[in-house]
Amino acid sequence: MIDPLFWLGLSLLLVATSLTAVLVAAIPALQELARAARSAEKLFDTLSRELPPTLNAIRMTGLEITDLTDDVGEGVKSASQIVSQVDQSLDSARIQAQNLQVGTRTIFVGVKAAWKNFTRQKPVARIGDRFPSNENPPLTLREREGLGQENRRLKAEAYHPNDDYNDAASWETNFDDED
Repeated sequence: MIDPLFWLGLSLLLVATSLTAVLVAAIPALQELARAARSAEKLFDTLSRELPPTLNAIRMTGLEITDLTDDVGEGVKSASQIVSQVDQSLDSARIQAQNLQVGTRTIFVGVKAAWKNFTRQKPVARIGDRFPSNENPPLTLREREGLGQENRRLKAEAYHPNDDYNDAASWETNFDDED
C-alpha cells in the first residue's frame, strides 16, 4: 500500500482546491449580497424617514373622512326633516285649499240664490186677487174668537205633535198666558 501520508496530503490538497473554487465562485454572490444589504439599508432608512408622516397623513385622512361622514349624516337628517316639514305644509295647504273651495262654493251658491231672488219678477197683484170676494158675509165677533181658538189648536199640534200640548184646553191656557 502506498504511504497514507501521501493520501492524506493529496486529500488535503483536493479539499483546499475545492474550497478555493467555491470561494472564487462565491465572491460575486457575496458582492451581490453586500450590494443588496446596502440597498436594503437605504430602503429601511427611507422607510424610517417617510413612513411616520405617511401613516400620520393616512390617520388624519381617516379622521377627516369620519368627520365628513358625520356631516353628511347630519345633512341627510336635516334634509329629511325639511322634507317632512314641506310635506306637512303641503298637506295643510291642501286642506286649506279644500276649505277655501267649499267656502267659495257656498258664497257662489248664496250669491246665485240672492241674484235669482233679486232678479225674479214679482207677480203683479190684481185687485181682485188681493182682496177676498164679498160673497161670504162678514164674521161676527164670536165666530172670529172661535176661529182664533181653532188656529191656536192647529199651531199647538204643529209645534208639539207628541206633547201634552195637543190637549186644547191646556194649550189655550198656556197660549193665553203668553199673550
